[in-house]
Amino acid sequence: MNRVRKPAVAGVFYPAEPKKLQDEIDILLSLSRSEAKPNNLFGIVSPHAGYIYSGKTAAYGFNLLRNSEYKNVIIISPSHREYFAGISIYDGDAFETPLGIVPINNQLVEKLISGSEYIFKGASGQKQEHAIEVQIPFLQTVLKDFSIVPIVMGDQGRSFVDELASKISEVIDDDTIIVASSDLSHYHTKFDANRFDSIVEKRILDIDFDRLQYDLENRNCEACGGGPIVAMMKAAFLRKRRKSIILNRSDSGDISGDNNEVVGYLSAALYGD
Repeated sequence: MNRVRKPAVAGVFYPAEPKKLQDEIDILLSLSRSEAKPNNLFGIVSPHAGYIYSGKTAAYGFNLLRNSEYKNVIIISPSHREYFAGISIYDGDAFETPLGIVPINNQLVEKLISGSEYIFKGASGQKQEHAIEVQIPFLQTVLKDFSIVPIVMGDQGRSFVDELASKISEVIDDDTIIVASSDLSHYHTKFDANRFDSIVEKRILDIDFDRLQYDLENRNCEACGGGPIVAMMKAAFLRKRRKSIILNRSDSGDISGDNNEVVGYLSAALYGD
C-alpha cells in the first residue's frame, strides 16, 4: 500500500499500545450489550470523544455489528480542524490504528465521486481528524476482512448533505454499513444539554431528517456531526429503511462528575424490514 494514513490521536483519545487498546474495547463492548436486534441494519450513529467518556455509548452501536458479514463501512465525519467547501474522501490506500491496517475501498470511492459536484478525493480535513479514526478500532474488533470509505464533510450545509445522501443511496448494498460520527451538545450544563440532546434523539426516532437539519441550522440543538447524521437518515429513507432505535445516550459529566460543562453522546441505529 502506497499511502497509509497513520494514527493521529492514538495515546490521546484511546490507548496507543495494542493490548491496552484491545482490552479496553473488549471491556466497553461487554458493558454495552443491548437487547435490541434490529433487522436489515442500515447504519449507526456513534460518538467520537475519548473512549473514557464516550466509548461505552459507542459500544452499544458496534455490538450490533458482531457476527455480521459487512465488507464495507462508510464512515461519515465532520471536520473539526479545517473548513472547506465540499466533502472529502481520503485519497490514500488505507488507515492504520494500533490494531492494524484497514484498506480503503477505492472502487466504492470512485462510485461516490462520479458525477458529483461536491464529493472529491483528497486530504482536506483528513490528516488530523479524530472522528473517523476513533471508530476504526471498534470496527476492527467486531468485523473481519472489511474495507472503509472515510468521508469528511467540510461543509454541512443542506446542499452538501443532500448530495451525500443521494450518492450513498445509489451505491449502498447489503455488504455495506454506515457509521455517522457525531457528538451532541458541547459545554452546557447537564440540564441544558439534556434539553438540546433530547431534540436530536426525537428527530432520529421520528426519522425526521428535514426537521433535524432545520433545528441544527437554527441552533435549536447541537451535533458537531449533524450533517453526517442527517445524510445517513436521508439515505436510509431513500432506500426505504425507515425505522430507528436509540441505543444509549450519555454525557461527559457521567464520568467526570462535572455537570456544569458537559458534552453529549448518543448511539442509535437505522434499519428496515
